Amino acid sequence: MDIDARGPRFGAAVTTVVLAVVLVTGSAWLLAWQTLAFALGAAGGVGRSPYGWVFRRAVRPRLGPPTVFEAPEPPRFAQAVGLAFAVLGLVGFTLGPQWLGLAATGAALAAAFLNAAFGYCLGCELYLLVRRVTVRAE
Repeated sequence: MDIDARGPRFGAAVTTVVLAVVLVTGSAWLLAWQTLAFALGAAGGVGRSPYGWVFRRAVRPRLGPPTVFEAPEPPRFAQAVGLAFAVLGLVGFTLGPQWLGLAATGAALAAAFLNAAFGYCLGCELYLLVRRVTVRAE
């Protein structure tokens, strides 16, 4: 079943803010929260993430009915990609090297910002590329 395309974009906007604060403060705890949010989104889909819950309960009722829908698989894959970068960032911030935490968090922030500001989901595009390559390989 397709999902309201505004939900993942809302989640990307919140993620952008969270990751920007992580970069400014170096807070491993806040990055751990974002890692959990990515993990829940990757495991259960974006609707199961905390930001998906907030969108569904607080934001979507205040908006008109959705007009644009998308398949749930690409955003879910994007959450898994975000999870990988968040885990790398968490390792860098907690165990070192510090540059790893900054670089991985910065990469995740850049991807989230692109989705939030322009509606361009890098993880979704990667999902489509992987699907094309694996279908041709079969």
